[in-house]
Amino acid sequence: MALNPTVIWLLVGAVLCIIEFVVPTAFVACVMGVSAFVVAAVSHVMPFGFQVALWVVLSLALVVYSRRLVRQKVARKFDATEAETLTEIAPGKLGRVRYEGNSWAARCEDHEVTIAPNQKVYVIARRGTTLIVMPEHLLHS
Repeated sequence: MALNPTVIWLLVGAVLCIIEFVVPTAFVACVMGVSAFVVAAVSHVMPFGFQVALWVVLSLALVVYSRRLVRQKVARKFDATEAETLTEIAPGKLGRVRYEGNSWAARCEDHEVTIAPNQKVYVIARRGTTLIVMPEHLLHS
């Protein structure tokens, strides 16, 4: 199999999409992979330099557009929804939670509580890309 530009862009797209499943990047790797697939579709009609430029422009545009969609969706959603811890969240430290099927950085609002892995928590806010969570037992006491 020859590594022509179309095959290269297909491989880049596939690798970026797989990276999104392994290391959740808030869809950044995924939209860059989608951009690579689009470039693969048109790679036979333009020089490689233009292909790279098109990939960069498409990736930036899709990342910006996807951020707007995520912000609008998240802004409407925070009513103390459920998540599950993937790692321990030590007092004042970051941990990981699974929220809406994705892994997110998370911090506990109570700086004296340690939350064990695989515990049900409630997302009460978001600060940037970090979710602020509270363990279920503290909210239902």
